[in-house]
Amino acid sequence: MTVHDIAQQLPGTAVLREHCRSLAVLDALLCPERAFRRHSFDAHWSGTESVAFLRDGSGDEYSIVFSAAGACVRGFAHESPMSPYETGVPWPGVLDDLPEVFRPFVAAPAFSDGDGMPRVTACLWREPGDAVWRTGAIDFPEGTPGDPDGAGHLFPLLADRSAQTFQRFAEDCYELPVDLAAVRHVLASRPLTDAVVTALRPGITLADLAADLAETGYPQG
Repeated sequence: MTVHDIAQQLPGTAVLREHCRSLAVLDALLCPERAFRRHSFDAHWSGTESVAFLRDGSGDEYSIVFSAAGACVRGFAHESPMSPYETGVPWPGVLDDLPEVFRPFVAAPAFSDGDGMPRVTACLWREPGDAVWRTGAIDFPEGTPGDPDGAGHLFPLLADRSAQTFQRFAEDCYELPVDLAAVRHVLASRPLTDAVVTALRPGITLADLAADLAETGYPQG
């Protein structure tokens, strides 16, 4: 699977934004220790932008910037042969066709290293007038079948947005049982209630999540 395959499986920008916000809230429910969460969502990244993040704790990550210009997805798989740390520059084609309006998102300090090198092995974008997600024309490296840019590892919960898929991920990641009905509730962006909170993490309350809900902008009952 490559970024070209992922581009065909992502939903529209508004749906993807809500899904990313729900993933962040689910992680906040299941993992009170912020440093160990995989997903986060900042609805107030700037006055006009919100950003979703994934950090797997091993060096792989993605960020998705949502703005009036559309959305830009940046993925970085640190062991990919397409890593700029292997080649000295971003892999040819990954960023070449990126619209100018999105270039600050991959060059910003939050998404690049101290020398200004974008941490990127996969990139997708969608402007308001686009009917599909777009990617660059990329010649993937030979001899690396399956997942050369890390897209299959980075984006499975964005390509398959089912509650069952998240449940499997969370039970493996956090090593605890995960209530499927409560996951469905959050993935549907329904207002969070004490009952849903308790179903996913007994011992915490809706009030305990006040800071997370304010950051993500997720509704509560």
